[in-house]
Amino acid sequence: MKNWLPFLKSDPTVAVIRLAGTIGGQGRGVLNDATLGPVIERAFSKGKPVAVALEINSPGGSPVQSSLIGARIRRLAEEKQIPVIAFVEDVAASGGYWLAAAADEIYADPSSVVGSIGVISASFGLDEFIKNYGIERRVYTAGDSKSMLDPFRPANPDDVARLKTLLEDIHVNFKDHIAARRAGKLPDDQDLFTGEIWLAKRASELGLIDGIGHLKPMMKERFGKKVRFRDYSPKRGLLSRFSAQVVQDAVHGIEERAAYARFGL
Repeated sequence: MKNWLPFLKSDPTVAVIRLAGTIGGQGRGVLNDATLGPVIERAFSKGKPVAVALEINSPGGSPVQSSLIGARIRRLAEEKQIPVIAFVEDVAASGGYWLAAAADEIYADPSSVVGSIGVISASFGLDEFIKNYGIERRVYTAGDSKSMLDPFRPANPDDVARLKTLLEDIHVNFKDHIAARRAGKLPDDQDLFTGEIWLAKRASELGLIDGIGHLKPMMKERFGKKVRFRDYSPKRGLLSRFSAQVVQDAVHGIEERAAYARFGL
């Protein structure tokens, strides 16, 4: 029964946001700022939560969407003066760790995979394939770099050098984010920005996370046994299962499976 007496305190509430899947632009089940924005705003604004808990299970994805989501979380946390605690499930790697670092504290299961603070770009070279089938590639551009990294042409060293410069610049942004969010917790004598991954115990020793723990037991220990949990995780609509996005969703499922497989999951 709802408490209607103003002088009686209600039980504390923890808002829970589940961030599971790859991080990208479009597609059902993909984490992006456009979809998560309203969810995150409600979690921080409704019912005056004592904390916002992030359930993270992501192998990463778009650096831009990771940055946008993380920045939104930080802005609301500071505006509302609400602590944010992240709990890693199977993996918080690459962009998934970027999201975890947006929290004030990070905890994980002993077998959780954490890290991969790096940037990757992958593609295929199909120039020999089309040559074997007698296919001629015709591309016309205005601008010397407009056809950069065309997979149907042999790799151009200038294009590769250009791409590596872009990746290095994104990597710098990633490192700056982690260094700022984990300030005073990371060792000075070890490079953690190589793309390496660790299990939670070692990640805790390195200062990448704050310890081992699970969401509900830790929140009850911190805020009392009567703490309530309000789920703000994004919902998938029933009608979308039968939409024209079925093929797109299937392709995304394959890509997502491959992303998790990189970490043995």
